[in-house]
Amino acid sequence: MTNKEALLWAENWFEKKNWASFPFQRDTWEACMHTRSGLLNAPTGSGKTYALFVGAMLYYKASQPEALLTTRLNGIRVLWITPIRALSKDIARACQEFCNDQGIPWRVAIRTGDTSTKDRASQKRNPPEVLITTPESLHLILASKGYADQLRHTKFVIADEWHELMGSKRAVLLELALSRLLPISDPVIWGISATIGNMEQAMEVLFGSTIEDRKPVFVRSAAVKDIEVIPIIPAAIESYPWSGHLGIKLVEQVLPILEKSTSTLLFTNTRAQAEIWYQNLLNAAPDLAGVIAMHHGSISRELRDWVEDALHEGRLKCVVCTSSLDLGVDFRPVETIIQVGSPKGVARFVQRAGRSGHQPGARSRIYFLPTNTLQLVECAALKSAIKANDMEDRMPYFRSFDVLAQYLVTLAVSDGFYPERVFEEVRKTFSFGSITREEWHWVLAFITTGGQSLEAYDEFKKVLIDTDGRYFVESRAIAMRHRLSIGAIVSDGMIAVKYQSGGHIGSVEEWFVAKLNPGDTFWFAGRALELIRIKEMTAQVKISKKKTGAIPSWQGGRMSLSAMLSVHLRQEIDKLARWKVDSVELQAVEPIANMQRKRSIIPEKGQFLIEKLQTREGCHLFCYPFEGRTVHEGMSALIAWRLSLFKPMTINIGLNDYGFELLCDQDIPIEEGLASNIFSTEDLLNDIQSSINKSELARRRFRDIASISGLVFKGFPGKYQKDKHLQSSSGLFFQVFQDYEADNLLLKEAFTEVMEFQVEEFRLRQALLRIQSQEIVLRYIEKPTPFAFPILVDRLREKLTNEKLEDRIRKMTLQLEKD
Repeated sequence: MTNKEALLWAENWFEKKNWASFPFQRDTWEACMHTRSGLLNAPTGSGKTYALFVGAMLYYKASQPEALLTTRLNGIRVLWITPIRALSKDIARACQEFCNDQGIPWRVAIRTGDTSTKDRASQKRNPPEVLITTPESLHLILASKGYADQLRHTKFVIADEWHELMGSKRAVLLELALSRLLPISDPVIWGISATIGNMEQAMEVLFGSTIEDRKPVFVRSAAVKDIEVIPIIPAAIESYPWSGHLGIKLVEQVLPILEKSTSTLLFTNTRAQAEIWYQNLLNAAPDLAGVIAMHHGSISRELRDWVEDALHEGRLKCVVCTSSLDLGVDFRPVETIIQVGSPKGVARFVQRAGRSGHQPGARSRIYFLPTNTLQLVECAALKSAIKANDMEDRMPYFRSFDVLAQYLVTLAVSDGFYPERVFEEVRKTFSFGSITREEWHWVLAFITTGGQSLEAYDEFKKVLIDTDGRYFVESRAIAMRHRLSIGAIVSDGMIAVKYQSGGHIGSVEEWFVAKLNPGDTFWFAGRALELIRIKEMTAQVKISKKKTGAIPSWQGGRMSLSAMLSVHLRQEIDKLARWKVDSVELQAVEPIANMQRKRSIIPEKGQFLIEKLQTREGCHLFCYPFEGRTVHEGMSALIAWRLSLFKPMTINIGLNDYGFELLCDQDIPIEEGLASNIFSTEDLLNDIQSSINKSELARRRFRDIASISGLVFKGFPGKYQKDKHLQSSSGLFFQVFQDYEADNLLLKEAFTEVMEFQVEEFRLRQALLRIQSQEIVLRYIEKPTPFAFPILVDRLREKLTNEKLEDRIRKMTLQLEKD
């Protein structure tokens, strides 16, 4: 069949569905039929799945039509990589629908962590033609004997939601897997990405040094997603906003939105917020019982499946969720999105907005609900960024030797590998393009002897070397432990939550359950639960009739403003400073802006504001870079250290996304500091290392590296090592390497990751350079300003319970407004 006839075959199917193909889909089909690799950039819900899957089918229809007529000995023809399990069912549904309608007897199967052992064995014996899987499950295939036979017919590899993988070590896993696939089947490789700023680099990471040979194409959809952003304006605007309290007070304004919408996703940034909102919505509107549900990563797979199916079938009016529903699941009935609090990033906001109107040409409607009145300025910034189509870059991981060590053991566990051949494959990846022979031999030594520091211990001699130079694993115990450890997602220790009768509810972090005593009540998955006992790594519970109880919070819930959103936020602050109030959001915050002007100033684009305040607590210094928590953590520590050089003093630090506070019981010599240019980038690296406990930060980072590389074993299913034991074990390795092997690549990796991903040294440097180019305005204030007040509250939050905090803040606010 000619390419033209094959295209007509696809177009006819679209016509039967009453659809019309888009130019970007036809461009992708043409590229696939000519075996061109590439990257597809198109808005959420625009038909990206059909662009790539139909493209793969068109290649076979035009070039190998006989392959579409049988399922015998086909092997895996299309390998679809998805970053989250929730995506897999919907992709499988779409692919299977096309095959069924077109009379193609191909099987579409899913392999993720939820796939049963029986199904995995069946897939190995008789591989499906289309396999939808995750990076981790793909590596599990590579860890099985005879994996090359399963993959030798694989013609298409599609990395879905590539932007989600890009900024994590899971992308490194996929890079390495592709490096192994290329010599086996030379597949056509495609990435799919909806929202990403650094598109060219995304292609470089996906294709590595093979980008020159493969000459991939870049296909972009001309369609612009129509996104309507509607702010929920509080009925009363306070002059002194404080972080976090406002959201729940707006429940009554949310109920009419739910009522008039067929179905709504209410997104929160954390799982704890999701639990709180679920309960408050039910309390405010009991008639929602039965048509409201909750979805987040700690709820059991069975419950999440039920929610996803009920959404798809239109049986739910509202789902309170987290990022677990950010991506790609095709919920056509969803009409409205509500974002609770700032999403902290433009791309995340656009992705969530795309859950509404999730089909070509449909308008996406998203409500922005502030948890702090000042967040309305962020809403204006989001609208500005969306209008300009400014999306964040995703910074790739580079030279992740922990992932490389894991990968080599994976190959050794299956059929073994020859190091020279694999070295040539590995250095074609983006992540390891600069790897040296010396570094390669270090990794080989690490997996065979444990390396210089650990060679005296037999347990680290995992990989053996055959007489012909093949590296392999002989021990079945080592192979089993390794397969259980495959992956680059490292989370805090989790405790399973189960009913006493045996039903599984979900999981919470170990540190939270450790604070509870038998008989205590806590809220989880929308239920009041009483803790009966903790047995091994399971919390046994029963339903409680109590109306109050603790709500689990999960570590890492405090996200930071992205660099792109920070840029647009400063632009909106500049508008307020120049009285250019051109949006409903800025109009709404005018009472706050007026009070800020009265107490201090609102900094214009060319100004950097510092406020100095004396109270009974001591001397407060408030600085406002508007760069996000992560940058402020590094900058506040740096400035505090530089100021302490003028005289010995102890400085406490508080911060939020807008600024940071330095507090000392004696005067802070900021005037001397400014005269000596404390915001300078000169000798920045050394000063950062002096100002933060870099070793302690690296020690914590090393725990994850030790787990990924196989230095520590997290335990068997149901019998996981306790978090404190993992930290203790990895800490011991960290200290040994520091003392006896300073050039250990895993140790170096920990320190590098601290600077690049935790301190964000590059972004901190850029912020300091910007401040140096601005006029620094030092204001001596008599009372906290509206900008300073939320930072004060954030510091108090660490010391007080919610009830005491509310009482304290109410008194502070009344006093400030009275003054």
